[in-house]
Amino acid sequence: MLSKTMRAVLHALSYGNIEVESARRLADLKRLDAMRIFLKKLDAKVYNGDHEVPIRLYFPTEESMKEENAKKHPAPVMLFFHGGGWVTESVENYDRVCARMAQSTGHIVVSVEYRLAPEYRFPTALLDCYAAARALYTGLLPLSVSADQITVTGDSAGGNLAAAVALMARDRGEFTIKRQILIYPALNNCYTEESPYPSVQENGSGYLLTAVKMEDYLNLYQSSPADRQNPYFAPLLEQDLRNMPRTLVLTAEFDPLRDEGEAYARRLEEAGNDVELHRIPEALHGFFALGIKFLHVQESFRYMNDFLKREA
Repeated sequence: MLSKTMRAVLHALSYGNIEVESARRLADLKRLDAMRIFLKKLDAKVYNGDHEVPIRLYFPTEESMKEENAKKHPAPVMLFFHGGGWVTESVENYDRVCARMAQSTGHIVVSVEYRLAPEYRFPTALLDCYAAARALYTGLLPLSVSADQITVTGDSAGGNLAAAVALMARDRGEFTIKRQILIYPALNNCYTEESPYPSVQENGSGYLLTAVKMEDYLNLYQSSPADRQNPYFAPLLEQDLRNMPRTLVLTAEFDPLRDEGEAYARRLEEAGNDVELHRIPEALHGFFALGIKFLHVQESFRYMNDFLKREA
């Protein structure tokens, strides 16, 4: 249980609606990180039509890889889509998160700089992410990996994009995604009192990410109200979830998105997919961006590494 002091602090920080420029400036404070100069990384790009989509590759140390595999095989790859409600955040802001992910999993992490709403609305971000996935899976990036060595991953809005990319890949048949990790993903299309999920009402105010903010994010992301009925916009709406990747879903106890992530995991499993679900007790939405010393982050990496090591 959260203490009264912590609840008071969270309530004070869980304010009102989204003001795009202010939210972006606040998110950009994460760039002030002295540890960034020590990151082993490489900038590159892929193409979505005529648009260059920047990507950044983060490399694990040899110590973080299995010694017997580090010399014989290239590192496996994690394709990562950052969160931020489709509106804020960037590859730069997620530098430390992705570097830590590379070290903690022994994977090369490929982080995608998809275009943000409201300047670029649905489905632009999704198509940028799909283009990055297609380039990786079809060998257009200088990484010698097979589909079995790639995991598509995202947190929050990035979890939405990861799930939607997996759906689109299955539907189009251009490549096959074998594994996905969805970290407190945004998968539904409603965060008002009409939502069927208790976590929206229980955790929709006073826990940093509010239901009001989620509605703002959806309004900024959608091109029209009709988008909210599109499974690529809200993957939980997809009726046929057969032939989806092996999936790990991580949710946070005090998160308005908790129940929809868990519902998606159950529906994937009911459709015959291999699914693993874990709820992180006492965690808030966004905890994955905290330092590695936080117990919630350590617990998440234990689940992720167990999932990544297990054979399909």
